[in-house]
Amino acid sequence: MRLLVLGGTVFLGHAIAAEAVRRGHDVTCAARGSTNDAPAQLIKLDRDDPDGLAPVRGERFDAVVDVAKISYPHVRRAVEQVKTDHWTFVSSISVYSEFRTGAVSDPVFEPVLGQGTAGDMENYGAIKVASENAARDVFGESAFIVRAGLITGRGDLSDRFGYWPARLSGTGQAVVPDAFDQPTFHIDVADLAEWIIDGAEQRIGGTFNAAGLPIPFGELLSRVKAVVGGDAELVPVAEQRLLDLEVNPWFGPRSLPLWLPGGDIIGANWDVRPAIDAGLTFQTLEQAALNALEHERALGLARSRRAGLTPTEEAEILNRR
Repeated sequence: MRLLVLGGTVFLGHAIAAEAVRRGHDVTCAARGSTNDAPAQLIKLDRDDPDGLAPVRGERFDAVVDVAKISYPHVRRAVEQVKTDHWTFVSSISVYSEFRTGAVSDPVFEPVLGQGTAGDMENYGAIKVASENAARDVFGESAFIVRAGLITGRGDLSDRFGYWPARLSGTGQAVVPDAFDQPTFHIDVADLAEWIIDGAEQRIGGTFNAAGLPIPFGELLSRVKAVVGGDAELVPVAEQRLLDLEVNPWFGPRSLPLWLPGGDIIGANWDVRPAIDAGLTFQTLEQAALNALEHERALGLARSRRAGLTPTEEAEILNRR
């Protein structure tokens, strides 16, 4: 199969391209990245340029995977200009405006035909809706629309999952939110990449949630701690006290990853059965934790992180809890 990955140099795009190469496909990546970052041939192009797709416009591919993050113009130009028999667009569960049944039929935001930035995510879900529509306008129901939840694993720059295997492999008292019943969810990038390549090979069409299976926070912490073999002691701190101490939920500096106060769990109850029926599989939490810890050690356990607590912050919170 001749496959074009629009992206392919970082995180999910890289994992998709690498999985396709592993299976023996003829893979081309198209992005602004470096050839050192691509697992296959890289065509450098700038999708912000209205004529940026010119290097691939005359080519024909058996399948295309587009991981455009937050740009309707990028997706619209691509589906109109790149020739292929099968199109995959990686969307997000953030498209939902209301959480009812957890099915893909739940209401979504009104589409926004715009382009966002990493610093301005206000219309993220609405732009994803518009991008999905662009893919369907050209490919109809044969378009493979993957509404992903929190993606974790190798190459994740957010630290939202890797923080926990790293911290719980250590010692001392580890601050955790007193929210052990809160569902958490994630999907490992390797699992998602494998299914996306399966979709291209099998010509899967339709819209699917790929949000991972929910695990209570307390169970996640205890299972991660057990498998990584650390001596850290879990010290629960009340959610409101954490907020009072200016601990951020979910991600970012001075945060506790995966925690969302008050049980506002976006994506924890989405219906992923159709995706499972279409071949999506999940590695165990233990496998994901060990893989994450190996990656964390390679990066350096004492490095600066984009999410989590520093030892100094953790000590301060323990003293004031």
